[in-house]
Amino acid sequence: MLDKNVQIFDTTLRDGEQVPGCKLNTDQKLVIAEQLDLLGVDIIEAGFPVSSPGDFKSVEAISKLVKHATVCGLTRSVENDIKVAAEALKYAKKPRIHTGIGTSDSHIKFKFKSNQEDILKRAHAAVAYAKSFVEDVEFYAEDAGRTDNEFLAKVCEAAIKAGATVLNIPDTTGYCLPHEYGAKIKYLRENVKDIDKAVLSCHCHNDLGLATANSIEGVINGARQIECTINGIGERAGNTALEEVVMILKQHPYLNLDTNINTSMLYGISQLVSESMGIYTQPNKAIVGANAFAHSSGIHQDGVIKNRETYEIIDPKDVGVTESSIVLTARSGRAALAYRAKNIGYELTKLQLDEIYANFLDFADKKKEVDDSDIHQIIETSKVYRDIISA
Repeated sequence: MLDKNVQIFDTTLRDGEQVPGCKLNTDQKLVIAEQLDLLGVDIIEAGFPVSSPGDFKSVEAISKLVKHATVCGLTRSVENDIKVAAEALKYAKKPRIHTGIGTSDSHIKFKFKSNQEDILKRAHAAVAYAKSFVEDVEFYAEDAGRTDNEFLAKVCEAAIKAGATVLNIPDTTGYCLPHEYGAKIKYLRENVKDIDKAVLSCHCHNDLGLATANSIEGVINGARQIECTINGIGERAGNTALEEVVMILKQHPYLNLDTNINTSMLYGISQLVSESMGIYTQPNKAIVGANAFAHSSGIHQDGVIKNRETYEIIDPKDVGVTESSIVLTARSGRAALAYRAKNIGYELTKLQLDEIYANFLDFADKKKEVDDSDIHQIIETSKVYRDIISA
């Protein structure tokens, strides 16, 4: 029987850092790695050690620092890559080497100028060599999303035979539709010999905006690891967003799937990664965006003021946000104005509110957003101000 726990493999420090202009130094990586460990991620992909001396140093330093999570280093199916990764990971309490090769017809023909038989041999050899250094070896079949399922199953069997403990099935180009990706995972669960000896992992890119949906479909169909990044950062349009998949699984208990993530830390670590990388999160980003718990429509505001659950499926505190935000704009209603006025000390009667609301609309039409100082001004210049302060 499949475990109900979904392992969270965070690749913010490897795939996430591949965003142009978002290079982190070792000290910054250590701060983020420590927070990821506290967050409860199961695996931290710390970098690609052979790519540069700086990356090697960072992976080595993170290996020394991390107390709970597995620390992982990426390699190609090249012996020197694997040897260097093993050296960088030697201080890790739980080391993992992540090695692999492209498996789609496109990669085999144009990238490797090779054939399927050669790819099978190279996959087996890479895993076997990595296994000589560490017990925990993850194999990635790059561009698995566009790889024929029958050949992909053969590659997975070769990797398992060589000792792979995790099989990463990347939708490298973000091409798959959710039902296609889910079907691919299901096919591998049903057709790969000794599949129970390895964990299937989802690594989905967001080129078509489907990374999160594909990852969820993957775990529904038997994958038990999701590879993701904080804020969904990564190559091109990014990766699966950690905060999204974690909260989806938490908010849908009938899926019978859960993670080890301390969700109350999500907003804080989102801010940390955003500030460290200098890449700011869009306001409408799910879970951690500035507007994720903000309401400016009068109908929505009235509902949320009466009962938060009318328009919020997540309690903001569950992800580390202090409270919902009632934002005053020209679309806001009387309930929102009364609520915000009360928060700064004004208890308004219905008649007073009617008088002030007309002034508020005139004011709001001239500004994108009405703040507390504006509310003071609106009330203090109203005809009913004397009645309010004498009440």
